Amino acid sequence: MAEQTQFNLKPEDLPTAWYNIAPDLPVPLLPPIHPGTHQPIGPADLAPLFPEALILQEVSTDRWIDIPGPVLDIYRLWRPTPLFRATRLEQALQTPAHIYFKYEGVSPAGSHKPNTAVAQAFYNKEAGIKRLATETGAGQWGSALAMACQFFGLECLVFMVKASFEQKPYRRIFIETFGAEVRPSPTSTTQAGKKILEAHPDSTGSLGIAISEAVEVAATNEDTNYSLGSVLNHVLTHQSVIGLEAQKQMAMAGEEPDVIIGCVGGGSNYAGLAYPFMADRIAGKTQTRFLATEPTACPTLTKGQFAYDFGDTAGMAPIVAMYTLGHSFVPAPVHAGGLRYHGDAPSLSLLVREGLMEAKAYTQNSIFEAAVQFARAQGIIPAPEPAHAIRGAIDEAVEARESGQEKVILVGLSGHGHFDMQAYDDYLNRRLPEVEFRQEDVDEGLADLPGVPLPG
Repeated sequence: MAEQTQFNLKPEDLPTAWYNIAPDLPVPLLPPIHPGTHQPIGPADLAPLFPEALILQEVSTDRWIDIPGPVLDIYRLWRPTPLFRATRLEQALQTPAHIYFKYEGVSPAGSHKPNTAVAQAFYNKEAGIKRLATETGAGQWGSALAMACQFFGLECLVFMVKASFEQKPYRRIFIETFGAEVRPSPTSTTQAGKKILEAHPDSTGSLGIAISEAVEVAATNEDTNYSLGSVLNHVLTHQSVIGLEAQKQMAMAGEEPDVIIGCVGGGSNYAGLAYPFMADRIAGKTQTRFLATEPTACPTLTKGQFAYDFGDTAGMAPIVAMYTLGHSFVPAPVHAGGLRYHGDAPSLSLLVREGLMEAKAYTQNSIFEAAVQFARAQGIIPAPEPAHAIRGAIDEAVEARESGQEKVILVGLSGHGHFDMQAYDDYLNRRLPEVEFRQEDVDEGLADLPGVPLPG
């Protein structure tokens, strides 16, 4: 009998509630701080940016949050997503390890991002909002929110990091096909963008800059709210459908993961996969390892500092406690645009600080080497972002081979790379630059922290 390599849930197995890790964290999250007053933020401070339902989810201490029916209806267009066992990759690596990957690239937008985009569009529509403004790095989040806005009859404005805007024209067109307006950030259409361009006319942009522009538009237009694709608690909670499904699928496979690996830019896709499993680790039920992977060009978890910092470059967004490279840090324009963020989700940062999660950074060429190896074995071309997770998984599998130790590896494949062919072209033709990490850039960014002390 052939070995089972695909584990599919039935439509009725779709989770009907999101998992919120906040009440299970080993220590409480530190409160977000107002960028102007430097005092803890209350719900009223977030009202110009978010609808009440999302603000309540952001501060919720409920372990489970019901998924609204209209959101479930749209989820059913692609969810539940498949879990695969990568037996062909295992054979290529000659490893005793069992490698599983949860594939979110089957969504209409090609990544995990619609899991929260649909929810955010729904709650904003319910609140009477007409337009959502957002940022996007590689374009995955902009694609997802543009699609979600179209489903709920909202307008959508996307500030796309200029490096990605120029690298990925088809991703921009994909967003525009769903009816959204796309602007290359930094732009001259906002005060935040103008300030950056005056100081750096050739700026390739960053997620921090694009966030500033989107927040400014939302804060100065009553009919517009801001929508964020990662970092915030409610976003990570929406993504938990990934891990909740994966738990059922690993049970179908009859295995428990020894290590769970994902890529981290802001943290939403990895948190979505890892947090339902992390609850068991925190409760002492398992000894599962958790490995967060990132680029050496933007090594937030591996080279950053745990501190209070602005979520954006202009200092308009709330100040949160997280691992950060400094809000003025502008990473090199690597192809993994979704991982070019100076900070990380507060809850994920806390788990790293508490020793419950490990972090590793990889060079651009090494992750494309892993991506090509994966594609040639499994037939799926990964996006550059989850290629970091694949690099980590391959390294773990090789380590298992060398030690002769059996190991179960679960990896998050958060999106396909169909719009990233220029990156693969550069790699295959040896034009892909190896970006050097500059400690002085981080030192400069960290010198510009808002100066809010951590408790204790």
